Amino acid sequence: MKPILNIAGLNAFIAGQQVIEDVSFSVPATGITALLGRNGVGKTSTIKAIIGLIGRTGTVELDGQRIEKEETHRIIRRGVGYVPEDREVFSKLTVAENLKLAERDAHPRRQLVEELFPDLVKRSGQLAGTLSGGQQQMVSLARALLNENKVLLIDEPTKGLAPKIVQEVADTLAQAAATVPILLVEQNLQVVRQLADGAVVLSGGRVAHTADSAADFLADEDLTRRLLGVHDDGAGAAAPAAGSGAGEPAPEVAR
Repeated sequence: MKPILNIAGLNAFIAGQQVIEDVSFSVPATGITALLGRNGVGKTSTIKAIIGLIGRTGTVELDGQRIEKEETHRIIRRGVGYVPEDREVFSKLTVAENLKLAERDAHPRRQLVEELFPDLVKRSGQLAGTLSGGQQQMVSLARALLNENKVLLIDEPTKGLAPKIVQEVADTLAQAAATVPILLVEQNLQVVRQLADGAVVLSGGRVAHTADSAADFLADEDLTRRLLGVHDDGAGAAAPAAGSGAGEPAPEVAR
């Protein structure tokens, strides 16, 4: 099966400064591919470059068709769902209005959204800005899932959430992945272990490692220490690499 997304020689720029260089990888047509790396290595920039939110050169193919010269709104209409890092809900609109604005298909998948997010149905008349962080994340995910997509690009969906809500988001992503492939930026290693099939690891704005099995990558302490600055302790924590010093905070997996 050919990949749904193929990236080759991707370079990206913000305010004239290059933020990723010669990035190449593919996203299979099924399952979840994790995009990993230390903070500041270009994961969010890679996501934004794919959909044209920042300047880029190189090749981006969606389902075999080149899209790198297209504007963002056209790429989205081709079937690329995007869930940004900071949720970006319309705080002064209700939950229902946020979802209505996201509809682009003639027959949006309202039933799917209602099944996945029953709490949002109850809060349809509530202003999105008054929701908790976890509830806002659910709105952001629901907006993407309303439409038929060929791939979802999801950036840090569990960032800043309480452990119980993290698991709820992870469960929702697992259900979504049964219907659409996902490229996922995520810093919680337990979530990556639970959800991801393969992994792409960035370092210094370049692809440093690819793995068909995210679990095997996380189990390799030498690799995770070298590429992430941490190792997975198996309980969801990003444990500090050996020798990092007692009392020092563990480095985060990069955004």
